[in-house]
Amino acid sequence: MKKALSIIGNILLWLIVLFALLVTILVFSSTSGGGVAHLMGYVPLTIESQSMSPTFDEGDLIICKQIDDVSALNVNDVITFWTIIDGHKVKNTHRIVAINNTDGVVSFVTRGDNNPVDDEMPAYQSDIIGKWTGMRFSGAGNIMAFLRTKVGFFVCILIPMALFFFFELYKFIITVISVKKESEEPQLDEEEIKRRAIEEYLAAQKEAQTAAAPAASAAESPSNE
Repeated sequence: MKKALSIIGNILLWLIVLFALLVTILVFSSTSGGGVAHLMGYVPLTIESQSMSPTFDEGDLIICKQIDDVSALNVNDVITFWTIIDGHKVKNTHRIVAINNTDGVVSFVTRGDNNPVDDEMPAYQSDIIGKWTGMRFSGAGNIMAFLRTKVGFFVCILIPMALFFFFELYKFIITVISVKKESEEPQLDEEEIKRRAIEEYLAAQKEAQTAAAPAASAAESPSNE
C-alpha cells in the first residue's frame, strides 16, 4: 500500500512538472512571438469577448493551427488574425464570410457570429495567426490568462517546481542513508560472527577443560596411593 501511494505521488508530481513546463513554454513563446504562443504549429488562444457566441464564449480557450497557405482557407472557416481596434493592434477571432482576390492579393471579410455586420477591416495573409481547429475548452482561457501573470506564474509554476525539487532531494537523501545502512550491515554481521565464534571457542575450551578434569584426577590417584 505504501509503495502504491509512493508511485501515485510520483506520477502526480511528474504531471505537475510537465504541466508547469508546458505553461512555461507557452508563456515564453508568447512573449517572443508578440503575444501569441506557438507550440508545434498550434496556437492556444483565450477568447476575450462575446462576439463569437454561441460558438464560443468569453474566457474560453481555443486551439488554432498555423496556416502556411491561405488558399486552403474557405468561407465559414474561423480564423484568428491581427486587426486594429480603437487604434490598438489586437488579436481577433471571427468567421470568414467572403474572400476577395484583387490582382492576386487575397483578403478575407470576417464577422463575429454574434455581430450583425461585417468587420470594418479585411484580414490579409500577413495578419492571419491561425485557423480554429474546432477544439474548445470552456473557461480554460481564464486559467491561461492567470498563468501568464507574474502572480500566476509564481503560484502555479515556481512553487510546484520548488516543491518537486525538494521532494526529489528528500528522496535522494533517504536513498543515500538507506544505501549507507545496507553497506554497514555486512560489517556488523562479521563482527557478530567473530564475537559468537570467540564465545563458542571459549565455551568449547571450558567444556574440554571440564571433561578433562576427572581424567586428570584419575591419572593422578595411583601415584598418590
